[in-house]
Amino acid sequence: MPSEVSALNNMAYRKPRNLFLVIFVGAVVFIYDVFKTVSTVLGVAFLIRFFLIQPFYVSGQSMEPTFSNNQYIIVDQISYRFRDPHRGDVIVFKYPKNIAFSFIKRIMALPGERVTIQNGNVNIYNEANPGGFRLTEEYIKSSPITDIIDTTLGENEYFVMGDNRPNSSDSRQWGVLPRHLIIGRVWVVLYPFEDFESVHTPVYSTNNKPAATLPTNVYNQLTPYN
Repeated sequence: MPSEVSALNNMAYRKPRNLFLVIFVGAVVFIYDVFKTVSTVLGVAFLIRFFLIQPFYVSGQSMEPTFSNNQYIIVDQISYRFRDPHRGDVIVFKYPKNIAFSFIKRIMALPGERVTIQNGNVNIYNEANPGGFRLTEEYIKSSPITDIIDTTLGENEYFVMGDNRPNSSDSRQWGVLPRHLIIGRVWVVLYPFEDFESVHTPVYSTNNKPAATLPTNVYNQLTPYN
């Protein structure tokens, strides 16, 4: 029976392995691992970018003071696959008159509701509140608007407005927003870093009743965009 020393000596005389083949196989395995890792990362990034979240750049003043010009925001694209948009949600959507452009606005009225605007107040009428209620909007810092509007939304239609009411192109001018044009809900203000924060949806009280009834035949009746 050979000793440990003699066994080691025997190993020393074995034919050396092909060094080139070892290096080649190692390189192939390394390249495959790198390719697999990069493909996985790119695949995950693709899914996140096009199905979960999407970055946007705020251009303009229509949402001041809530959002400012040149801010970068992150839009949640997944939530509305599982629930309906809520009143007060700030959303990004494709502009109904030209879907090449994206707008950012706040949802004021939901499908099936009647919305009126008078003396700068937004009033909502729905099945749960047939007498209507006035929205208390603490985020509004601009001067009162003079629009007089009365419209009832159809199925999958939303009424949206900018927080900077005198300087916003929204449902008051171009009509209701169809749901299929909504990209998602604004989730986070990402940049500038000093503005970094998550975006929350306000809760509106239904106890504030409309101040008065709109006069008949003195309003802008909006029509759905087809």
